[in-house]
Amino acid sequence: MKNILKVTLVSTVLFSVLACTATSDTNSSSNVSETAVSEPSLISNLQVREPISQAKPNASLASSTNGELSLKQIMSNPDWIGRQPQSAFFSPLGDKIYYSRKREGEAVNDIYVTQATKGNGSKLALQDLHKQSKNVLNDPRFNFVAWTFQGNIFVQFRDTKLIKQLTRDIYAAHNLAYVNNEAVEGISFQRGNSFYTVDAKSGLQSQVFNWQFADAEKANEAAKDYIAAEQQKLIQYVQTERKNKRDSFNQKAAIAKANNTIMAQTVYLNKEQTSVYASLSPKGTHAILVTRDNKPTRDASDIMPDYIEENGRIKAQSVRQRVADAKPHSHYIYSVDIKSGEVSLISFKNLPGYNEDVLKAVKEENAKAKGETYVSNRLPRHIRLMVGGYASEKPIVWHQSNKQVALMLEAWDNKDRWLVTLNLYESSFETQHRMHDEAWVNYRFNQFGWLQNSQNLYFLSEHSGYSQLYTKALNADVIAITQGQFVVDSVQLSHNNDYFYFKANIKHPGIYEIYRVNTAGGEIEPLTDLNGLTDFVLSPNNDSLLLTHSSLTMPPELYTLALSEQASPERLTNTVSDAFLAIDWTSPSVVAIESSNTEQAIYSRVYLPKDNNSNANLENKRPAVVFNHGAGYLQNAHLGWSGYFREFMFHSFLSQQGYVVLDMDYRASAGYGRKWRTAIYRQMGTPEVEDLHDGVDWLVNNANVDRGRVGTYGGSYGGFLTFMSLFKSPELFQSGAALRPVSDWAHYNFPYTSNILNTPDVDPIAYERSSPIYFAEGLNKPLLINAPMVDNNVFFVDVVRLVQVLIELEKEDFETAIYPVEPHGFVQPSSWLDEYRRIFKLFESTLQ
Repeated sequence: MKNILKVTLVSTVLFSVLACTATSDTNSSSNVSETAVSEPSLISNLQVREPISQAKPNASLASSTNGELSLKQIMSNPDWIGRQPQSAFFSPLGDKIYYSRKREGEAVNDIYVTQATKGNGSKLALQDLHKQSKNVLNDPRFNFVAWTFQGNIFVQFRDTKLIKQLTRDIYAAHNLAYVNNEAVEGISFQRGNSFYTVDAKSGLQSQVFNWQFADAEKANEAAKDYIAAEQQKLIQYVQTERKNKRDSFNQKAAIAKANNTIMAQTVYLNKEQTSVYASLSPKGTHAILVTRDNKPTRDASDIMPDYIEENGRIKAQSVRQRVADAKPHSHYIYSVDIKSGEVSLISFKNLPGYNEDVLKAVKEENAKAKGETYVSNRLPRHIRLMVGGYASEKPIVWHQSNKQVALMLEAWDNKDRWLVTLNLYESSFETQHRMHDEAWVNYRFNQFGWLQNSQNLYFLSEHSGYSQLYTKALNADVIAITQGQFVVDSVQLSHNNDYFYFKANIKHPGIYEIYRVNTAGGEIEPLTDLNGLTDFVLSPNNDSLLLTHSSLTMPPELYTLALSEQASPERLTNTVSDAFLAIDWTSPSVVAIESSNTEQAIYSRVYLPKDNNSNANLENKRPAVVFNHGAGYLQNAHLGWSGYFREFMFHSFLSQQGYVVLDMDYRASAGYGRKWRTAIYRQMGTPEVEDLHDGVDWLVNNANVDRGRVGTYGGSYGGFLTFMSLFKSPELFQSGAALRPVSDWAHYNFPYTSNILNTPDVDPIAYERSSPIYFAEGLNKPLLINAPMVDNNVFFVDVVRLVQVLIELEKEDFETAIYPVEPHGFVQPSSWLDEYRRIFKLFESTLQ
């Protein structure tokens, strides 16, 4: 069908040699390898292989009227770019394609529908919205599909294509699953603390069971004190009333026992707990209930004032807690036999590492710094179901036999992840795979499930250093299905159990293609060769792929790929505007910069001025700007359309003004494996700034940049890095702009921060080593701080506290711009424009 890429368990994958011409001022190799490079490598003007016979939208773009951009145009409402397709998916039966698209000039999205042929399709009528859903439940027998719309369940039969509404209720149904037993073949679903089933054909709906956080019903309360006991002994009326209650209770219990197949069971749980997650077995006979203590995990909510409200008053918004306020907690996992009502609490004690003192070395270091001695302990660790965030979509997955269930558990301290199974006739977990990480377990790459018609699990794990795909039979060794120095993600299993489909960056860290591999292992088969970023959805019939693909200078569009011999992707949508196509954008090159601190190269985007090859300009050194991407764990030096699309346009604008722009995937960035990710453990801001040093050196040696005219900027984590570089390496940049920046990690959220720095009460050294506010004395270059005031991600107080410290340190060369109505991600074009005018003004005044 296509060229086969063979990956063995012991091989190191070499990236493809890309035939590209370097545009750098110095000679560069075009051979890109995952190993360290002796000289900087450059991928320049990589051509996307267009799969359709029409003009390439990113080839020879016509320039705008004067060939230049304006900040006002760049920062205006992004509708002008074209409103690209989002969240694309197949119809339940695979005969249509749906996608979301922003309505022009409005803050709402419409659903578009198109056949699997070329074209943008048409807006789906409001009365037809119930006919589609991105999240579809397929029954294992392939007879029907089900989904929810507006909280109600719809089913479509494959043979007749008839769509039928099964529920009609103001209370939303969720947590859908296939159920098949003597009474029903259809769908189970959850409403509140109850499970129900509904038959796909008859529509008969039944409550299976419910759980309450309360004491179980009793006939009579026991005497609680002397007076009550005497009352019950002396007064005949009281005795009669108690007998009547007891008789009624016993009769009710007898009726329930005699008719337990037609009456819903009620399960009583500790009233000091509350629900976290629940899952019903395929036959509706058992359930897993996950709870936690309902005591608050913090003393009080943090408050964020909102100054611009319709009523002219200040609104106090309740926002997330800070990592410094987080309290450890465990989940309780119960196995429920629905017929008998028996509830069993499953112990964590047999999990490997259940009571290891995994932070022993960290605690010893912090104790020593205080002049104390830490005494190691083996107390049970706090363990939870891995749910929410980037966790697997379903953290509890039942085997179709109804006898086994698999769960993904995690330690509250972020150092362990367990894939476990539970036999419903036993009372303890069996660990199938433990992934321990001395830094922290990645919150991505936790997907898992059962292969069809077998007792085999499949799962992703980063334990080899990169996210790879594995299978494991119960009580057997783990089998590596893929192996190499690349990232495997978004696994989909075919219906016939033959193939795993997935995306991966096998041929280059910044190129994601779609692949498949036999479930028994073997050769990896590439299905696309588009270059750039490509995501996919497997069709319900497993006969085609729906692709979302983008390149360096082209936003995402939809493609289809038939899974047949010699098939090529066919472009479906064309949504990019003529106004965007008319601009001669600066296409960045992707450079592999040699690192002074690691064997891995630092992949980076480089934007060069259009006159880069002019000999006259080579005599004059250029100014440069280094952009620091946000999120920390994010990849931006790839060959697809960047989520930082405004920054991409701003960097094109800067290149037209004669600047060189460098955008680095510093250590901690995604896409480069575990070692790259965890380099910042307990030292955020140190490896990254070291990488920025290497980036500036590369600019000086390869892009004709004046070392004395380099500035930097970035938002969120990028704003944090702007602080750290200006405060700790003041010689590196001449100026910097920090946007929505973190200044003190103790004030950031728990899930992200505790991964990297543990918690402030356990590891204050890590927080003081990693927070810019402790290094503000080092500022001696111009600094612009831009701060949104209704930011519920990085609180405005981060800027307030740092500014106060700078004032007390009598620093002069800094200024702050506030944005009263903006959240973490700006919304108003006027705010975007004001922010970037200030950034550009800073660079013009300090670098030119």
